[in-house]
Amino acid sequence: MPGWLMLAMVLVVAGAGFWLGQRRAAGFVAELGTRVGVVHSRPNHHGWFVAAAAFVPALVVIIVWAMVGDRVVGAAVEAELPPGTVPEGSLERVAFLADVKGVARGTFAAGFNPATEAAAAIWRAVEGRYSLLAGVAAVALALMGALWALTRLAPDFRARTRVEGLVMAVLILASTVAILTTLGIVISLVFESFRFFQLVPVTEFLFGTQWSPQIAMRADQIGQSGAFGAVPLFWGTIFIGAIIAMIVAVPLGLMTAIYLTQYAAPGFRAVAKPMLEVLAGVPTVVYGFFAALTVAPLVRDLGLWLASWFPLLDPDTVTAQSALAAGLVMGIMIIPFISSMADDALTAVPRAMRDGSLAMGATTSETIARVLVPAALPGIVGGVLLAVSRAIGETMIVVMAAGLAANLTLNPFDSVTTVTVQIVKLLTGDQEFDSPKTLSAFALGLALFLVTLMLNIYALSVVKRYREAYE
Repeated sequence: MPGWLMLAMVLVVAGAGFWLGQRRAAGFVAELGTRVGVVHSRPNHHGWFVAAAAFVPALVVIIVWAMVGDRVVGAAVEAELPPGTVPEGSLERVAFLADVKGVARGTFAAGFNPATEAAAAIWRAVEGRYSLLAGVAAVALALMGALWALTRLAPDFRARTRVEGLVMAVLILASTVAILTTLGIVISLVFESFRFFQLVPVTEFLFGTQWSPQIAMRADQIGQSGAFGAVPLFWGTIFIGAIIAMIVAVPLGLMTAIYLTQYAAPGFRAVAKPMLEVLAGVPTVVYGFFAALTVAPLVRDLGLWLASWFPLLDPDTVTAQSALAAGLVMGIMIIPFISSMADDALTAVPRAMRDGSLAMGATTSETIARVLVPAALPGIVGGVLLAVSRAIGETMIVVMAAGLAANLTLNPFDSVTTVTVQIVKLLTGDQEFDSPKTLSAFALGLALFLVTLMLNIYALSVVKRYREAYE
């Protein structure tokens, strides 16, 4: 029985339980009236109580079957196969069972082992039996839960309290999952970074200027001790995300917000603001294509033209992949973040401050420059900091427009790389998580996590102080 069919049957039982519970509670109301204290909970609360009693235990069975079903079926198939059919090695055994499951479900056309076809037929039969048992168990639990809940219903039964307690438990569970996920990410980064720093000194990682994480496969191979100085990566991240992108995004985003809030007609604002915010929903790979195919050639031509006029700029350092190309497109990408935050900050400034400035004889531009922007500055700064944290975590644009070279340079026409790009590069393909090369990705991730965390905390504190000032 497929999982979706199990869930559908359980939902039908839960829906029927909701209807029955609601009808029975409505009978209490019709018999005893609606006076306060006579019937504790509304009919809907009784219905939801019966539905929850039917749905929750059945859902547990479905989730458990989804988690352990393949293992149970695999063990049963192994027991039914003739001796010697399943390979003895653990890896070979796992690969054989994966082939059998794939052939049985139609994912694979055929397996590598000749015994796969026969084992796949057994898999289908065993999986059909066990999934049918799981489905019957889920529906039976749903029915028993619904019947038990119906027997509990009474005029003084506190169904509302039970339902609200269940909702509270679900909310607490969701919050706990989010917290535990964050803790798991932090603990994994810290643990693997600690392993890396046992092999590479912290000072070399934080202050070294050479990044070449290449570990030799043989002891006599040249370059067997890699260089793990991450300063070029940190500089590339700051150069692209915090300097070039901000030079583009901050003026454009702020001026856009000022125009839309102070000068634009309501009809134009209603159309322009949603169109601007569409930029925030464009996939970053699309920005990467735009940067690589359109912006990067223009930037290269600009660099070559400038090199012909300024001898200090070496034409050999002007490449098709450059920090300037990636930074320009990244700045365009984060314009909606800054403009939206600045728009909200300017709108939240009390209108009395604007009207008072205009009443004193100041022009609109003077009011914006000397009253509105200073008053909204904490919110604007918070938006800028959030945009910076978004920019320094960007990967696709840098991969496609800035390259992979870890150069420590001030030349915007030269190729650079960032922390996120190197993390992707280090963890791409088959890797062994016991070498400094692979473990360095976790150290880079921890450094990036700490930087973005501090930026977000500071930005949220600034925004919080701003909101408290004008609420």
